[in-house]
Amino acid sequence: MNKRQIGNSDLFVSEVGLGCMSLGTDESHAVSLIEAAINQGVNYLDTADLYDSGLNEEFVGKAIKHKRQDIILATKAGNRLYEDKPGWYWDPSKSYIKDAVKKSLQRLQTDYIDLYQLHGGTVEDNIDETIEAFEELKQEGLIRYYGISSIRPNVIKEYLTKSSIVSIMMQYSLLDRRPEEWFPLIKEHHVSIIARGPLAKGLLTEKPIEQKLSMNGYLSYNNYELESLFHELKKLNLPHTMTELALKYCLYDDVVAAVIPGASKEKQLFENITAVSSQALSETEYKTLQKITKLDKYEQHR
Repeated sequence: MNKRQIGNSDLFVSEVGLGCMSLGTDESHAVSLIEAAINQGVNYLDTADLYDSGLNEEFVGKAIKHKRQDIILATKAGNRLYEDKPGWYWDPSKSYIKDAVKKSLQRLQTDYIDLYQLHGGTVEDNIDETIEAFEELKQEGLIRYYGISSIRPNVIKEYLTKSSIVSIMMQYSLLDRRPEEWFPLIKEHHVSIIARGPLAKGLLTEKPIEQKLSMNGYLSYNNYELESLFHELKKLNLPHTMTELALKYCLYDDVVAAVIPGASKEKQLFENITAVSSQALSETEYKTLQKITKLDKYEQHR
C-alpha cells in the first residue's frame, strides 16, 4: 500500500488508516479486525482515550503488542471522563494531558505514542500551556509528534502559528468540502490533514439510495439534493465504485496524508483498502466532482 508523510515528520502512514472508534466492545472481534487491517498493509491506527472509556485503547494495545515497531500509533486526549457520573468535560490543561498520556501508554502497552492529538479545542483555552505540555512530552520521549483534531479555523490558525504540530484531523469528504478553503494555509506550514469521515456516514458507499436517504440529509444537503447528486454521479459513468470515488477524492491533494474510515466488519475494511488501492482520479474527474458538489465554508469559529 502507498504511504504518505505526515507533515515534515518521519511518520510515513498507509493512505488508508483504521479509525478504531467503531471497533465495538467485543475484544476478540476488535483485535481480529485490527490484525486483518495490519495484514492488508494498514500501518496507521487511530484511537482515543475517550472511546469506550479507554477500552478501545486496550484492544489496540493487545492487537499490536508484538508488532509495535511496524505501526504508526495515534491517540488523543483532552476529553476528561467524570469520575462520579457518565459523560466527560473538556480539559486541555498541561497537568491533565501529562497525566492522560501515562494512562494511554499503559492501556496501549507501549512506551511511546507516534502521534498524540488534542481531541478538540477552543480559542478560549490556554493554548500556550497546552502546547507546552505536548512539547515536554516530546522531550521526555513519550510521544514522537503531536497534532490536533479540530474543524475550527480560529483554533487551527493558532496552532499553525504557535506550535510544531504535524497534523490536523478534520472531517473531510466529497459531501463536506469545508476544509479545502484552508488547504493553502495548512500546506504553507508543512502540516498534513488526516481525513476522518471520508465516507460521510456511509452515504458515499455502495448502499442502496433508499437506505441512504433514510438519514434525512447530511450537513447542508437535504434529501432531494442528495438523491439528485447520486443520480448525477451515476450518469458520469466513471470507472470507480462510490467508495473508490470518495476515498480517492480525499487523497487527490497531497495535503491529505491519510483517510481514516471506520470499519466495524472485515467486509467494510477490505472495501476501504481495495478502494484506496484503485486508480487515482484524473484531473478532469476531480474537477467534475468538485463542479457537482457544494463548496461550503465554516460559518463559525473563524
